Amino acid sequence: MQGDRTDPERIIAALRELRSPFALYEQDIHQAVARRLTDAGLPFLHEKSLAPGCRIDFWCEGVGIEIKKGKPRPAALLEQLRRYAVSDEIAALVVLTQRSVRLPASVCGKPLVQITLNQLWGVALP
Repeated sequence: MQGDRTDPERIIAALRELRSPFALYEQDIHQAVARRLTDAGLPFLHEKSLAPGCRIDFWCEGVGIEIKKGKPRPAALLEQLRRYAVSDEIAALVVLTQRSVRLPASVCGKPLVQITLNQLWGVALP
């Protein structure tokens, strides 16, 4: 399964359909993402190790999905994404956050897409 690749747009489209209630804990978001990927028929690995000390929240057919509750610090998040992007197992990255943060369109030459949960909820959250 680890060598399989799919169109990243299929995974991104599935995640954009996520309508999770407000999450108190990051683990709540993990559970919602796992359900959404399963419902979309997308195989995934949770807490996938890419290298020693380097583990991404979800790996789905070559797309790495990182989840951040709240509004992450951009510099720290970008450094974390760089560690993931250098892996040959990552073709693209998706960052799923509760609140928007400014990120580039690619990291180490690999596409990066941000999905913001509060925009999917359709309401303004504090």
